[in-house]
Amino acid sequence: MKRKIIKIDEEKCTGCGLCVPNCQEEAIKIIDGKAKLVNDVFCDGLGACLGECPEGALTLEEREADPFDEKLVMENIAHKKHEKVQSQAGKSAPQGLGVISPAAHGCPGSAHAVFERKRRSSTPQASLQSELTHWPIQLHLVNPAADFFRGKDVVLAADCVAFTLGDFHERFLKGKSLAIACPKLDEGQGEYIEKIRRMVDEAKINTLTVIMMEVPCCRGLLQITQAALQKAKRKVPLKAVIVSIRGDIISEEWI
Repeated sequence: MKRKIIKIDEEKCTGCGLCVPNCQEEAIKIIDGKAKLVNDVFCDGLGACLGECPEGALTLEEREADPFDEKLVMENIAHKKHEKVQSQAGKSAPQGLGVISPAAHGCPGSAHAVFERKRRSSTPQASLQSELTHWPIQLHLVNPAADFFRGKDVVLAADCVAFTLGDFHERFLKGKSLAIACPKLDEGQGEYIEKIRRMVDEAKINTLTVIMMEVPCCRGLLQITQAALQKAKRKVPLKAVIVSIRGDIISEEWI
C-alpha cells in the first residue's frame, strides 16, 4: 500500500539522537552513527519526530510501505523493556577486567575508548575545594526561579563534562550557579526549554554558558538552550564550550 512514512536523509543526519525519544513507537534507532527506520510497520506516519531534528534530516514521504501494525509495535516495545531489565540485572554481577572493545553499532557518543594518562607527581597537594554552591543541580529538579540563580552567571553542563574536565570547578564553576542535563537520555526536553526560559525571564540570570561534549548527541543541549532563549523576553549572553572526550577544550565562544 502507498502511505506517508518517515524519510531520513543520512547526509544531513549527525546521529544526535534527538528524534529517538520522540518516536513513541520506537521506530527509529541510531545505527552506525545515523538515525535509521527500524521497520516500516513501526512508523505510523504522523511525524511526531520531525520537529526534533536540528539538521532537518527528517521528512515525511509518500511511498509503498507495509501498513502500520500497532500490535507489532507493542510487542517490540515490550521486548525492549525486557532486554533493558535483563541488562540492568546483568550490571550488578561482577565483571572481569578485560580490554574494552569498540561498540559495533550505535551513536558515536557510545563508542568505547581507553586513554593513557601520564602519572602525575606524587608530591602531596592540598585537597581541591568544590565550587558548587547549591543543590539540586539536575535540570529536572531545580527551581528555575530559585535564589541561587537570581542575577547569576549560570553554567548548564552536560552530565559527562565534570568527569572529563579535570579543572571544571576552578575553570568554569567558580562563582557561578550550575545545572546539568543529558540531551540524549533525559526525557521531557520541552520542560527543559521552559525551565531555561524561566531562568532568563524570572531569575534574570546574567549570562549562560553551555558546556557539552564533542559527541554529536551532546549538541542537543545547545539546541534546547537556543530554543529557550528564542522564547524568552529577556536577552542574555550565551557562550558555547565544546569538550573533547579526552578532556581538552575544542572551542569556547560567545554566540
